[in-house]
Amino acid sequence: MATAVPPKGTGPLARREARLAWSLLAPTLFSVAMVILLPLMAIFWISFKPIGLADLRPPIPVVREQLRGSPEAPGDAATIEYRLRNSSQEEEIRGVTLSDIWPPGVTVTGDLPEACSLTGTEFFCDFGDIDPKYNDRFRIDVEFGQAFFDWGGDPEESEPVVTGTATNVLTNATFTMENFARIFDGSEFWFVFGVTLTYTIFGTIGALVVGLFAAMLLNQDFRGQGVLRGLYLFPYVAPVIAVAFTWVTLFDPTSGSINELLQRMGVTEGGINFFGQRPLALIMVIVFEIWRYFPLSFLFILARLQAIDGDMYEAADMDGASPFQKFWYLSLPMLLGILSILFLLRFIWTFNKFDDIFLLTGGNAGTRTLTVNVYEQAFAVANIGAGAAVAVVVFLCLLVFSVFFFRFISREEGL
Repeated sequence: MATAVPPKGTGPLARREARLAWSLLAPTLFSVAMVILLPLMAIFWISFKPIGLADLRPPIPVVREQLRGSPEAPGDAATIEYRLRNSSQEEEIRGVTLSDIWPPGVTVTGDLPEACSLTGTEFFCDFGDIDPKYNDRFRIDVEFGQAFFDWGGDPEESEPVVTGTATNVLTNATFTMENFARIFDGSEFWFVFGVTLTYTIFGTIGALVVGLFAAMLLNQDFRGQGVLRGLYLFPYVAPVIAVAFTWVTLFDPTSGSINELLQRMGVTEGGINFFGQRPLALIMVIVFEIWRYFPLSFLFILARLQAIDGDMYEAADMDGASPFQKFWYLSLPMLLGILSILFLLRFIWTFNKFDDIFLLTGGNAGTRTLTVNVYEQAFAVANIGAGAAVAVVVFLCLLVFSVFFFRFISREEGL
């Protein structure tokens, strides 16, 4: 009777190897989850809350103690001042108490506040609930005896302790769609969304086309080929601040070299504000995107071209194929896989691009994209919730694009 053989990969050894593999991968998976998932969950959480910059700090009672006067001998008088305030402008703080340990030899000569009491050296106040924007100070007149000078310590050495509880809008369970309603209200969002798509699509396709052209050009053998390849990488490896500042300086409408050259050639009569007028500013940032990131496409495409068997091109030459026919029927089918991957990566990176546009135009003159909108909502307007809501929209757009890409485009390209 034949013994049944377990399917491949299901035996005891395979199971032990699988457990070992998962145990080795667990630290990496945990680290990735902490780095990616936690910030993503935090953005989703904040997007459903009306949170401003001031709300990132939880409401707490803040107290400051100050001794007014310099006692030098027994019988000298002074004033102990406490300043209490609510750090929140909107939330009240409940059950606020203040406790402090006074030095020995300190006698109260005036009236204590109604909410305060002094037992020995223990000073205690119960203020109950304090309203938003609460800011008050109270002074207590005291006299210093011989015990204080025998003690010889610093009268402000003991820090007062203040307690209280408040509702924190950042951590409570109250959610709202106010942020999403605000960003979708009106035509501004859809204009920004259109600018983002225009910038992303043309920037991505342009970088791929220019990279493909550069790779085809440098796939030939000629003197100085290595030097030229290195020069092609300059836009990508140069610091973005340096190259953005250079572009802004070159295209300055009053002192830029490009405008001066155009005027001397008789092309224009005056300076052109390349980064300050519509739609020229958007065209310029797209051109900058293409120029800066085509070297990445160039590297990948060139590597793939050099991996293609040259015998196919020799056979095509013998059959009398033209250069265009060799490109269309031989090179392009071999490049579709790498072009698809580059399109996916460049689309995601360009859609998320912030620094290039912000450095060139600051989002003005019709170049405001969703990522610039995130910055302006969160920091310029101090609305963290609205900024997080725009970031969630960016994430969902990229998620839909990725699903569409892997569902349809990647299948056609055999990825």
